[in-house]
Amino acid sequence: MNVRTSLLNRRDVLKGAVAAALPFGAASCGGRKSNALQVGGLPVTCNLTLPVACSARAASNSLANTDAPQFAYEYSKFSGWPEIKESLMSGAIQAGYMLAPLVMDLADRKIPTKIVSLGHRSGAVIMVRSDSPYQTFKDLTGKRIAIPSRFAVDFLFLRKMLARENMTPADVQIIEMAPPDMPAALYANAVDAYCTGEPFGAAAQRAGYAKVLRMTRDEWRNYICCVLTVREELIQKNPALVQDLVNHVLGAGVWLDSRPENRVKAVAIAAGRGFFNQDPNILQFVMDNPVDRVTYGDLRMIRAEFDELMELSIQAGTIKHPIAYERYVDESFTKNARAAGISL
Repeated sequence: MNVRTSLLNRRDVLKGAVAAALPFGAASCGGRKSNALQVGGLPVTCNLTLPVACSARAASNSLANTDAPQFAYEYSKFSGWPEIKESLMSGAIQAGYMLAPLVMDLADRKIPTKIVSLGHRSGAVIMVRSDSPYQTFKDLTGKRIAIPSRFAVDFLFLRKMLARENMTPADVQIIEMAPPDMPAALYANAVDAYCTGEPFGAAAQRAGYAKVLRMTRDEWRNYICCVLTVREELIQKNPALVQDLVNHVLGAGVWLDSRPENRVKAVAIAAGRGFFNQDPNILQFVMDNPVDRVTYGDLRMIRAEFDELMELSIQAGTIKHPIAYERYVDESFTKNARAAGISL
């Protein structure tokens, strides 16, 4: 049985699940507030460098003692990766955080987009109920495990963990489900485990009914997932703006990992209605338990890591053949980057 044929219907899985009162805001796409570049993102801690970068640039602009135009960009919240992908494909937005394998797929389909920076490292978890006996993946044989999508790097993480115990996805029931639904599904025993990015693992763990089975910080230290992606016409039309955005993303990463107080400030920013609109206590839980649950300071673009990600995606069947690195990556902006100083 392959993954395509074993996917269960999300509606069937959630039927009868309790509507757990999780404190996540609605993740609809934010409206345009100005002529600033809209940068799409999801309300997930893997995207935390984006609210910090946007806030730092806005703060810098407000203090600038000049009449010259300043670079400006704003966070635009989306409900899922397919929506960001479609918006980038259509040109509705020119930049966004995306799943790296999705960008590879876009490049293969001749959609003019390029990865210009990483957004984070680590940040994915596999959760099970606190009262479950599960200690290994062999214990989950035949059980229901939720993933965000087949293109999600979380799915590749799950595949790596299964392979370590000589298992394949055919040995479990793979279910595609929106990450905000996963904690409630686990609480209701509609699934036996789920694999996703934060803060959707931390929400259930902090509530007391879930525990971590595995996390990338322990199992896949060079894990990459969300990447800053821009359309090629923006690179051609305004490379200085792209460079400034990359500088601020890299600066945000250094700032986030340099002092615990900065993470507290970042949580206060990201939890607001203009960004993630989430419970700051859950975001802070991600930042603290443990402190390297998600990291941001090392955003180097390393070709071998992308090659590994592509090979894993080919093995998973989500990418059909190798795609040249240069077709989906533009390294020039990180090579020329000067991490912006963040004053927040």
